[in-house]
Amino acid sequence: MLPNQMRYIDLPSFGGPEVMTIATGPLPVARAGEILVKVEAAGVNRPDVQQRKGAYPPPKDASPILGLEIAGEVVSVGEGVSEFKVGDKVCALANGGAYAEYCAVPAGQALPWPKEYDAVKAAALCETFFTVWANLFQMAGLTEGESVLIHGGSSGIGTTAIQLAKAFGATVYTTVGTEEKRIACEKLGAKRAINYKTEDFAEVVKAETDGAGVDAVLDMIGADYLEKNLSVLAKDGCLSIIAFLGGNVAEKVNLAPIMVKRLTVTGSTMRPRTAEEKRAIRDDLKSQVWPLLEAGTVAPVIHSVLPFDQVAEAHRLMETSSHIGKIVLTV
Repeated sequence: MLPNQMRYIDLPSFGGPEVMTIATGPLPVARAGEILVKVEAAGVNRPDVQQRKGAYPPPKDASPILGLEIAGEVVSVGEGVSEFKVGDKVCALANGGAYAEYCAVPAGQALPWPKEYDAVKAAALCETFFTVWANLFQMAGLTEGESVLIHGGSSGIGTTAIQLAKAFGATVYTTVGTEEKRIACEKLGAKRAINYKTEDFAEVVKAETDGAGVDAVLDMIGADYLEKNLSVLAKDGCLSIIAFLGGNVAEKVNLAPIMVKRLTVTGSTMRPRTAEEKRAIRDDLKSQVWPLLEAGTVAPVIHSVLPFDQVAEAHRLMETSSHIGKIVLTV
């Protein structure tokens, strides 16, 4: 028997981490095509911080509650759902509502826990793995034998991208801001982690590749890095932009390399994608990446695990960018 009420993290106003409060309200209902999950752990991601500040509004049909990834137990299934049943342990990419004791998610965005995983490890998977797979492999087309520059190597996205690129046979370069992060990223599989505070990443990449450049760049900085990103790409290379930590307006950028080297510049956000698009990413992950997780070839890097009521501290930690890997809340 399900309870009538649940605890969740409320956002009564936009602002700093302190504006988030614990509130009580009704459980969501699993609509057609959805499953209702009793949340055991939830991942903390930078889009959550942006939503808290008022810069990343949820889609109209999504829960206004913060949070984009969960792990827990299925407690009810909506009409038309046959791939999961009550009692299944799942992790899922949520369209919103993860910072709560119960969360309804589309069944096409859920996956079983990898073998031997617990809730914390499972909750650290979906947002970053969906994002990296879609942008680096589906859109940028990274394949075996190619090379890639991954910015922000110590972030949740970065640690995931390094491992997946390495596992699929690519040579990986990445940028970091400290010696500790350099060591961590090279242990994960980066051939060279470049300290952007003391080195020019474009010069290092060109030297490392004998001037040829890399086949792909996964970028979360945006405007500040645009010209250098174009300069380090090899012919027919692809720049995939997933965030704008360095701004979204670039001025006086030399666009000639796009024409001369036949470059592709692309980008996306995950949340506005259709259910069908997300299901296609999920299916790829299940067939191509979940076996790597179960074999231990790839694993989420978890920096901190905090209880639900310390969500403000989790957001403060995210905003320092001092973490290596994922921040997870236990519910």
